[in-house]
Amino acid sequence: MKLKKIALVVAGCFAAVPVAFAEHPIQTPEVSVHEEQLQPLPTLTDSSPSQEDLQRLRANTSDTASLLEGQPGISLYRAGGVSSLPSIHGLADDRIRIKVDGMDLISACANHMNSPLSYIDPSNVEKIKVFAGITPVSMGGDSIAGTIAVDSAAPEFASSADELLMKGKASTFYRSNNDARGINLSATIASDILSVRYTGATAEANNYKAGSGFKPAGLAATSAIAGGNRGWLASDEVGSTAYKTENHALDIGLRHENHLLELKVAVQNIPYQNFPNQRMDMTGNDSESYNLRYTGDYDWGKLQASAYHESTRHNMNFGDDKLFFYASMMGAPVAGMPMETRGSNTGFKLQGDVILSERDLLRVGTEFQRYRLDDWWDPVANSGNMMGPGTFYNINNGERDRYAVFGEWEARWNSQWMTQLGLRHETVKMDAGTVQGYSTIGMMSYGDPTDPTSIPGAFNAADRSETDQNLDLTAIARFTPDERQTYEAGYAMKSRSPNLYERYTWSSNNSMVMNMNNWYGDGNGYVGNLDLDPEVAHTLSVSGNWHDAAQDNWSLKLTPYYTYINDYIDAVACDEVGKVCPVRTDGFLNLSLDNQRARIYGVDMSGKLSLIKGGSFGSLQAKGLVSYTRGRNLSSGDDLYHIMPLNMKLALDHRFGQWSNTLELKLVDAKDRVQDVRKELETSGYGLLNFYSSYEWKHARLDVGLENLLDKDYDDPLGGSYLGQGATMGSGVLYGTAVPGMGRSINTTLTVMF
Repeated sequence: MKLKKIALVVAGCFAAVPVAFAEHPIQTPEVSVHEEQLQPLPTLTDSSPSQEDLQRLRANTSDTASLLEGQPGISLYRAGGVSSLPSIHGLADDRIRIKVDGMDLISACANHMNSPLSYIDPSNVEKIKVFAGITPVSMGGDSIAGTIAVDSAAPEFASSADELLMKGKASTFYRSNNDARGINLSATIASDILSVRYTGATAEANNYKAGSGFKPAGLAATSAIAGGNRGWLASDEVGSTAYKTENHALDIGLRHENHLLELKVAVQNIPYQNFPNQRMDMTGNDSESYNLRYTGDYDWGKLQASAYHESTRHNMNFGDDKLFFYASMMGAPVAGMPMETRGSNTGFKLQGDVILSERDLLRVGTEFQRYRLDDWWDPVANSGNMMGPGTFYNINNGERDRYAVFGEWEARWNSQWMTQLGLRHETVKMDAGTVQGYSTIGMMSYGDPTDPTSIPGAFNAADRSETDQNLDLTAIARFTPDERQTYEAGYAMKSRSPNLYERYTWSSNNSMVMNMNNWYGDGNGYVGNLDLDPEVAHTLSVSGNWHDAAQDNWSLKLTPYYTYINDYIDAVACDEVGKVCPVRTDGFLNLSLDNQRARIYGVDMSGKLSLIKGGSFGSLQAKGLVSYTRGRNLSSGDDLYHIMPLNMKLALDHRFGQWSNTLELKLVDAKDRVQDVRKELETSGYGLLNFYSSYEWKHARLDVGLENLLDKDYDDPLGGSYLGQGATMGSGVLYGTAVPGMGRSINTTLTVMF
């Protein structure tokens, strides 16, 4: 039905447009004599993958977050096959502001399975911008790590009124390790004023295999959901890594002189996506988004306005590789443990870039975001008082609203000096309704929700509304003494209020329930804390960029940074915040959250060197990236969780006509600085060798990738604990086993342009 609606919209838009063909389409112009001045100050800590890198990365992944591989300061929390969480300098998830076509998206899941970047397929990504550390206030807000902005392609228009632009692209891929396969399609039809573009993508994969056996071969679960039996998982098969995803998007653009109005409509259906580091799997995720944006150039500057609405319906249960531990205790079949989530996200932004003089630019704006979340778990048949007879309300009518205003002043004092000062204020209002457990009697009793001496009753009697007044401040100065070098120094104060799960998850008397609230992938159980304060981060960063005059032969960029975080939200033992949690015997822990102090420092270094330039052998370029991050909890003396160890990436890029090749070596140090309070796992150092090759014809392109060429066996430092198979709610978990990385894979992608 949704696809039929899209087809009718396309047909209606072009019913009266005369048919002709345009050989030379044009991109939407940014028409203004002031355009160069209107561009935001590109700080040295910003980064973007090149179009060549994006093409290579898109051909080898279905996970949009993986397109960030190779960007300074970026690492990934590996989770589901299309739902990795990016980390900037050791700060991840909601600590990063992620914008998809300008929309501030939020994960509507107790395990953060539907991460913001999972809502756009890699094939639909045209550009990515990473703001690491010193983020302009116009791009930040409610985040302390930085901002990642992902955009699909801008509308294309025909070059004249009597022409009609028609173009398209289709691709198909196969990846050998996990039998990943899929197709992508895009098609554009446009006049000189109206443009319509459709993109669609589907991807499906089985479990992937590690470089070698990392566990005993064993019987997986008899699925209570599918009613089947997955049989034996081989010793090298990483359970719960299969997925299937479908994405469709329609982009309608209307252009008049220096004005562009754009409507984007997107739908997503993920029938399943399994998670090797969670006790549950995604058994359904349906999302719809509507995004209206306007951009206009005026004599005084630029005006931008946008409004969006996104709704998500999300389901979790046990996938085929996992078994519900209590099924054998019921004496009758138990239909897993269904968990339901509904999220609603509405927002708008208005921004004006005002040219005050040849030197000064003032950027002012306002933003609003309204977020609603319901997280409930229906009673399970034949489970008695264990998971019934009532509905478990994890978060009931959760509310999180943000109101923001900001101002940013940029000054280009002369050809050598530039500065930017920014100030942003946000009001964050949060609240949640009353809750209840499955039952008030029996072995799984949660207590009477109207009794203030019970756990849900105490939560219901508490004042759950909270209003935070948050302030952001940035200051950047850049000095360019000549055409071969640039230096920059900056300071940022950034604030982030807790998310709904950090504040409002309430159940602390049952390990099973606490296990369901884990957005960290560490296998532990968590309960929230109503008394959490916003995090406030102070970051100092300096950068130097040296290169040849043409910025073509060589370059070197060095960026050390230091961040101090007050009221950092970290894991603590339950009794430290006055909560009584069950003592576990399965090796994992039950934990809560509290405000503490933290420190993060490190350095990013990147560079390139042209080895051969042109000639009969083509061109050859060497590239390198080194990142080091050190994180410490100053209140407890513990290390911070999921800090990527020292890592290096070296690459040789060869170009010869339409043929391109990349040989890449990735080196990662051992991870032995781990967080004790979570019992974080150590991992060994490793090296991976990858090779990528592509050949491009006029209307086609073939990509071939050999990833982990030597079939190296290694554990992912940020992969978390392996919970991918067996009785994940009990003693069947392989405690102490890290999630291994993927073994050798041969990837092929064929793309045809028409």
